[in-house]
Amino acid sequence: MTLLVPPPNQRPSGPIHDRRGFFRLAGLGLGVGAAGVALAACGGGSSSGGSSASGAASAAPGAYGTLALQLSWIKNIEFAGEYMADSKGYYTQAGFEKVDLVTGPVDSADALVLAKNVDVGLSAPDATARFITEQGAPLKIIGSTFQKNPFCILSIEEGKPIRTVQDLIGKRLGIQAGTNQQIFAGLLKANGIDPSQVEQVVVQYEPTPLTEKSVDGFMAYTTNEPFIVKADGFTPVVLPFADNGLPLTAETFTVLQETIDNDRDKLKAFLKAEIQGWNDAVANPAESARLAAEVYGKDLGLDVPGQTEQMTAQNELVVSADTKANGLFTLTDALQGEIIKALGDIGISITAADLFDLSLLDEVYSADPSLIKA
Repeated sequence: MTLLVPPPNQRPSGPIHDRRGFFRLAGLGLGVGAAGVALAACGGGSSSGGSSASGAASAAPGAYGTLALQLSWIKNIEFAGEYMADSKGYYTQAGFEKVDLVTGPVDSADALVLAKNVDVGLSAPDATARFITEQGAPLKIIGSTFQKNPFCILSIEEGKPIRTVQDLIGKRLGIQAGTNQQIFAGLLKANGIDPSQVEQVVVQYEPTPLTEKSVDGFMAYTTNEPFIVKADGFTPVVLPFADNGLPLTAETFTVLQETIDNDRDKLKAFLKAEIQGWNDAVANPAESARLAAEVYGKDLGLDVPGQTEQMTAQNELVVSADTKANGLFTLTDALQGEIIKALGDIGISITAADLFDLSLLDEVYSADPSLIKA
């Protein structure tokens, strides 16, 4: 079985050589200026206008030129909605000559957006918020594919299962160095657990320390490492961060403020095509898996059954009660508030107004309520 991905912006380093094939692919992060199409060369320009307050404006075929979308990882099932939008012609119907799906992994989609190497980058609230607060970057999140972040503490029934946050106390936990340590610290803070109450050891991204029982728990991605340990004959136990005090989202659409101001209709056309693609992907995991394994990721050794299983699991992160009521990618005011609090728990102070602009999605759905699939 071929597996999904490490979390966006938490990609490991190292060559493709482990027994699971490509899924720990790294060492290919793109420097600023190395990927995508510069904004000024993407067609449309400011001619698409920034004044429309209606839904995605109709555009002549190809009027918006090429839009560059920076993917956060390799072309596997994580981007099923983009494959649907591309293969079914939703991007061209929206007025684009094409949408360039710029493959990852990448050091920072936010940096590429900021440098105008790509128009839109798939990122995460913590990454974008750090660029805004630390560098004054004029970035905004205009939607979120995943309504729940996939971070979890993975344990196994055959070891010391961790079912609740209180079960973390006294356990030996494998946490990857860097940002993952900060996010795990946020989980502890959100639940009133003193870091001294757990033992943390630095691990890599392969969950061998867990299956070898040198750690009791392992920081993982709900749609990735649990499948690994299951395939190895163990029974996974998952403690999701999103359900336990740290409700960050993931795979967020990040753009420049000037793109919102000057190319609003182009962005709305893009969002409409994305919604159409993801609606289809959610409804048809098997076809999503086929596109990932046989078309877009055909050189990666993906298998359709494994990608189908992971798409089914991924749907639980993409679809929520809120998206059923309001449409995919939307973030309610309440969820935005929860994200801001969670960012505070990991040491990032920012307001919702400085991080999010959901007005474009609101306009798209107001113009075409049929895009909302309950």
